[in-house]
Amino acid sequence: MSQPQEDLLAQLRIGREARDLPAPRRRWPWVAGAAVLLLAVLGAALAYALSRPPQVRVATVQAPAAAGGGSVLQATGYVTARRAATVSAQITGRLTEVHVEEGEHVEAGQLLARLDDGQAKAQLLLAEAGEAAARAALGQYAADARLAELTLRRERTLVGKGLAPQQSLDQARASAEAARAALANARDQIAVAVAQHRAAQVNYDYTFVRAPFAGVITDKAAQVGEIVSPLSAGGGFTRTGVATIVDMNSLEVDVDVNESYIHRVYPSQPAEAVLDAYPDWRIPARVIAIVPTADKAKATVKVRVALLQKSPRILPDMGVRVNFLERAATSSAAPEGVLIPAAALIDVAAGKAAWRVRDGRVERVPVRVLASLGDLRRVTGALAPGQQVVIKPGAHLRAGMAVRVAATGGE
Repeated sequence: MSQPQEDLLAQLRIGREARDLPAPRRRWPWVAGAAVLLLAVLGAALAYALSRPPQVRVATVQAPAAAGGGSVLQATGYVTARRAATVSAQITGRLTEVHVEEGEHVEAGQLLARLDDGQAKAQLLLAEAGEAAARAALGQYAADARLAELTLRRERTLVGKGLAPQQSLDQARASAEAARAALANARDQIAVAVAQHRAAQVNYDYTFVRAPFAGVITDKAAQVGEIVSPLSAGGGFTRTGVATIVDMNSLEVDVDVNESYIHRVYPSQPAEAVLDAYPDWRIPARVIAIVPTADKAKATVKVRVALLQKSPRILPDMGVRVNFLERAATSSAAPEGVLIPAAALIDVAAGKAAWRVRDGRVERVPVRVLASLGDLRRVTGALAPGQQVVIKPGAHLRAGMAVRVAATGGE
């Protein structure tokens, strides 16, 4: 029995070669380093998030409608631009440059595009050379005319003294008349050369496509390398326009009023426009004119309505609803105060207040509520139409705090 136990003990004994094996690598320093790096990244991200100004939703302060302006009629229509143009070249040519993109604002006379000007420039240089040559020839004809006049005077003197025959005087007189005619013709040639130069200059200027008025590019219709022409060539290979410009200051509303109710509408009538895109934004408006014709298919009459408040949010072809208001019989003054959403009001010790956003920072403005108009409140205070107030402000806001205005789909 002792022999098997000795064998077992021998199997459990650690030999010298086993004791000499290298110790397992220590990995905990790498794990600790990765954890420290992860914590540093998370801390930096948290610090960046905390350093960014909080984001807030805002609404625009509105002016109330005129007193006594109850709605007498409602109609729907679209925003239209009274001043819009598809700009094209005045000659046919290939585009070599296009300098505008959609949404870009351009000034009157600004360069929009250029056509290949090789032929036009050659004609302009030729006309300039022709004018220079005509002016140079004028000097020669003027010298010949002076010489002919001197010769005529000398021959007249000689014939008067009997020293020359009458024939030489006649020849001198004819030469002088011919020289004067040649000089007059040279002056006419200069006038022709100047006119040709101007025509060549006009044709060269036609290779520059410029904005006819200030506005916004709403459509870029051609690219470099395409052929543009003021006339339609058919086949779809020739562009008839380079870009479309809309004067945003000329935006108005066209609505169709049922002819049964057109008697309720009159020029200069106060109105209120509400865009489908911004249903809580009431835009003061006024009737421009009633178009003196009816649409027999729809039994409607078109009415033009001016928007009294301009904003970059108003875009052509937007759907709009117009409320035609009745004019007050005694007073047309607007009610006191301004309109803000009810969600912009907060409770303070003195009553009500709103957070106004100005230059990227908020400030608390005390207000007094005068009336409730649906989701709007008519208030008095330091607020003015066009300013912005925070909607549903949080308790974290402090006076002077920097904020970021969030994009919103409505006012």
